[in-house]
Amino acid sequence: MNPERHHVAVSAADPFERGKERGDLLRAELPGGLAFYLELFGLAGLSEGRVRDDALRTADVIGAVRPRLLAELDGVAAGAGLDPWQVYALNARTEILAQSGAGRPGECSTIVRRLEPHAVPRTFGVQTWDWHVELAPYWHTHEVRGGHDGGYDVVGLTEHGILGKVGVNSAGLALHFNILGHRADGVGGVPVHVLAALVLEEAGSVAEALDLVRSTPVSASSSFTLFDADTAVTTDITPVGVFPVEPIGGTLIRTNHFLSPAPRDGEKNELYQPDSGERYDLVADRLARRPEPRDPDALLAFLYSGPGQPPLCCVPDMTLPPGERWATLATITLEPASRTARVADGSPMEARDRPWRTLTA
Repeated sequence: MNPERHHVAVSAADPFERGKERGDLLRAELPGGLAFYLELFGLAGLSEGRVRDDALRTADVIGAVRPRLLAELDGVAAGAGLDPWQVYALNARTEILAQSGAGRPGECSTIVRRLEPHAVPRTFGVQTWDWHVELAPYWHTHEVRGGHDGGYDVVGLTEHGILGKVGVNSAGLALHFNILGHRADGVGGVPVHVLAALVLEEAGSVAEALDLVRSTPVSASSSFTLFDADTAVTTDITPVGVFPVEPIGGTLIRTNHFLSPAPRDGEKNELYQPDSGERYDLVADRLARRPEPRDPDALLAFLYSGPGQPPLCCVPDMTLPPGERWATLATITLEPASRTARVADGSPMEARDRPWRTLTA
């Protein structure tokens, strides 16, 4: 990993001070990420006034569900010198952008393995994080320690100003994150990125994580692939319900379409298809043909792609306008048994020749 890549460590017990720690550490760079998101919202046809209203509406929901998380967001704003609504908007970026009908090809791909009992490790996962190349400078690894009473330590990665994304906690619960699209998506629930932070801070197992996700009101669709030392499941999280999907042959493959039948009638197929299905099929075909992967490093080979193949690795086309330049910004492996996240800049192909950053919760 690029040694200059930000690593953010926060440990204050008070939620506002905890957020302020984060904002202080990101004060120089966070406004750049915000500026590009405001540009993205504009490209989606959303005025700044509408984004502000949506952000404030979202804050009301967060405050009703977990006041401490709203206080933490306010702390981020104070530390970074931003208006609170701007930090709320960053954390609700999935929900705000869900109001646009624009297609978003080239999204994330995830594989999680659950091996036979007594295998070491028994569960492990890898994913690519694909997003706009302009946001490559605006993400960081983080460690979140010493939070609310009974809360778990968390390590992983997220974007500047956003409380959570991909990671593993000190109880050995891991979370990979893929976006989905449903026609009911919009603003009005707890943002999925805030929910990811909440799950990793409060859930000590897959079962607890599922209970927490089911009990939290959401308004946009995503998948959390959740696994602890013994159990693995992926989820279709939607405004119309939460639908778990079990491994097939010990493996979970996750791209950007629904895997359970219930939400498919409302799926926004125009957002990620046929790309998502083609990536899923490519990974499934490789798993069927190759020796069984037994550790996280072995999974990396299943997320390579080259010219003419479905884009498991996204290479940005810089001739396209902003908002259409997709890149694989990071590759992440998670191991619940050792409570370890490993992060590399770029795609699995690029990660072969780059150092990894290893974090332990």
